[in-house]
Amino acid sequence: MLTAGDIMTTEIHTVHQDTEIKDLAGMFVEHNVNAMPVLDDDDMLVGMVTQTDLVEQGKPLHIPTVISLFDWVLYLESPKIFSEQVRKVTARKVGDICAKDIVTCAPKTPVAMVASLMVDNKVHLVPVVIDGRMVGVVARLDIIRTMGE
Repeated sequence: MLTAGDIMTTEIHTVHQDTEIKDLAGMFVEHNVNAMPVLDDDDMLVGMVTQTDLVEQGKPLHIPTVISLFDWVLYLESPKIFSEQVRKVTARKVGDICAKDIVTCAPKTPVAMVASLMVDNKVHLVPVVIDGRMVGVVARLDIIRTMGE
């Protein structure tokens, strides 16, 4: 049975959490990737940033709908979601727009389980970690390659 360690890519393009957003676009183009793991000063995995995260930063801000009833203001949408949108739109560093809830696997994780993680969590890249340190990544294309063999 094939495992994540058997099919993972070990040449990993990463980005630091303090990298300026303006530099991120060039890195996506230069490395021809859709997503990159985000590392901290100790090279520990702290997030995942995608091209979608970058594109979302350029979209217009949606002001939440409210109802004013007497002296009360009732939000029809979550103020927390609005706060998150404001944070992303005004972000200047990769660490401000990246996803912090990262789906990872171990080198011994079966490929079928990695594929399941991708589908269930709607991610396209799964970092392979040992003791919090990234040793590789499994991308959709890595799994597709195994289907042809």
